[in-house]
Amino acid sequence: MENTAVVESVETALTEVLEREVSGLTPEVRLFEDLHLDSTSVMEMLMSLEDSMDVAVDPETLDMDDFMTVGTLTAYLQRLLGEGK
Repeated sequence: MENTAVVESVETALTEVLEREVSGLTPEVRLFEDLHLDSTSVMEMLMSLEDSMDVAVDPETLDMDDFMTVGTLTAYLQRLLGEGK
């Protein structure tokens, strides 16, 4: 999956979770500080991404460093997509 498609999937998931339009994300956008996510909204976002991207997130292996910015999140999702091949 192209990185642009991954970012679009993240934007769609965030729009659902935050109940407001989220678009134009750049890799530098911070998930907690800029978008005001909390641990519950991160889990909701991951569940939405699992459904839309057909990936499986193992909560036991989650590393908070993967959720610092949109860039680190998309890199994490790309790794998951690579593992699914």
